[in-house]
Amino acid sequence: METPGGIGITLRELRKRLGTNDALQGLSLEFSEGKMHGLIGPEGAGKTTLLRTLLGLLRADSGEILYRDGGAPAPLAKLRSDIAYMPQQQSLYPDLSIGEHLEFFKTLYGIADDEFTRQRQELLSITRLAPFVDRPAGQLSGGMYKKLGLMCALLRSPRAMLLDEPTNGVDPISRREFWELLHELSSRKILIIVATAYMDEAERCAEVHLIEEGRRVAEGEPQALLAAAGARGFDELFLKNNAKEARP
Repeated sequence: METPGGIGITLRELRKRLGTNDALQGLSLEFSEGKMHGLIGPEGAGKTTLLRTLLGLLRADSGEILYRDGGAPAPLAKLRSDIAYMPQQQSLYPDLSIGEHLEFFKTLYGIADDEFTRQRQELLSITRLAPFVDRPAGQLSGGMYKKLGLMCALLRSPRAMLLDEPTNGVDPISRREFWELLHELSSRKILIIVATAYMDEAERCAEVHLIEEGRRVAEGEPQALLAAAGARGFDELFLKNNAKEARP
């Protein structure tokens, strides 16, 4: 699953209005190659809008998105097949088993038989879903369902992954196992951007990007940001930022 070259993304003054809502308000962020990035913010912060804009599913009103491939500028059209997206609400088929889902996406992506056999074995192993390969998706636990969605996205051997609230609604043990899986993928130098409202998950990332109401609050290495703000956690960091903005 490891592929040469790294994908990086830079945002400059990105703005997007959805109806009467300014979802992105001059957002500038840097997603460097081959790292685990946390896109952290409360509900309504603009996380989903940003991910969809990065994928080209939404068009920004202004600003620019610069994509890099191995350090060189590259158009999104060239990289699209190398970027996997895991939406918050996954469209899996409740009557299809884990194995049948993998077969379906193999056909969808046009993966050769020998490559699929290798991918299938590896993915079932790292997700620990091999014993449940014949179980229908509708009978999976929340954590197993999320892992199945991740496997389907990984079948195409992406070099970048965008995940929207991947651990939302799953139990603490499944959350921990899912993050262990993400760190395994990150060790292969895949660019991973995880959008989450869980503040404790920020410290699991190599770099974090804190946003609120479509604006950047801070970005950088988690412990360095906490130390600079004199905060014990990211909940406290957000509270301090809100208090600072509220001062006349």
